[in-house]
Amino acid sequence: MDKENPIDRALATALSGALSPDCPPKFASALHYAVFPGGARIRPKLLQAVAYACGNADPVAAMAGACAIELLHCASLVHDDLPCFDGAAYRRGKPSVHVEFGERLAVLAGDALIVEAFAATANFPQITRIVAQAASAPFGICAGQAWECEDCMDLVNYQRAKTGALFAACTMVGAVASGRDPQPWQNLGMLIGEAFQVADDLRDVAGVSGEIGKPTGQDAAHGLPNMVSTLGFDGAVQHLENLLGRVVDSIPDCPGRAALGQQIVTVSRSMVPKQLHRGAA
Repeated sequence: MDKENPIDRALATALSGALSPDCPPKFASALHYAVFPGGARIRPKLLQAVAYACGNADPVAAMAGACAIELLHCASLVHDDLPCFDGAAYRRGKPSVHVEFGERLAVLAGDALIVEAFAATANFPQITRIVAQAASAPFGICAGQAWECEDCMDLVNYQRAKTGALFAACTMVGAVASGRDPQPWQNLGMLIGEAFQVADDLRDVAGVSGEIGKPTGQDAAHGLPNMVSTLGFDGAVQHLENLLGRVVDSIPDCPGRAALGQQIVTVSRSMVPKQLHRGAA
C-alpha cells in the first residue's frame, strides 16, 4: 500500500473492519492482496477529478464513491482471472489471487470486496444506486462478464457493460458529490470507458506483459472479439483518437472543464503501448 496516496489510505480504512483479527487469516490475506498494491487507480482518480472540476462540494462523499468503485474493480479482476473465465496467471505484476490463494478463496475474496464496496457508500443512497447499476444487470460489469458466456456476443454492449459501466459511475458519482445532476455526466463516462477499452485492446495485442502487469493475447486465446480484430490495428488506433476528441467535447459545463479534458486525454494516451505513442500522439 502507498501510504502517501489518499485513495490507498481510504481503501485501507474501508477494509479495516473486514481485515480484523477475527477474519480467517488466509481470507484476510487474500482480501488485502487483491487490493494492495493497486494499479494506477484510474477509476477513483477520474471520479475525484470530476468532483474537483465541479467544485468538490462533498469530498467525503466523493472519496466514499471512489473507494466503492475501486473495490468493485478489484473484485472484477479477481473473478475475471479465475480459470472459469480468463484463467490469467498474474495481475498487476504478481500472481493472480486464485494462483496465490486458490480458487475457493479467490471467489470468496471477490464476493467480499463487492459487499465492502456497498458498505463504503451506505451513508450516500444516491451514490449507492449509481454504483449498483454499474455492478449488476442489464448494463453493469456482471452483465459485461456474462456476455462472454453467450453464443453470440454483442461487442458494443459487451464493452460498454464490462468497461464503460464503472467509468460512467465515476463521472456520475463525481458530479453527485458536488451537488450536480449525474445524468449529463453519464455519456462522458461511457465514452471514456470506450476509449480505455480500445487502448486495452491495443495493449492486449501489442503490449508487453512485463510492462502492463498482466498476460497479453488474452482475447485471441479465448476467442473474444476486440476492436483490433474488428477494425484492424491502424483502425483501432484511429478509433481511439476519434473517441478522445469526442470525450473532450462531451464534458458538461463546469468550472474545471478544460483541465479535466486535458487530464483525461493524457491518462488515456498513457494506456497505449509505448511503441505506438508516436502514432497516437
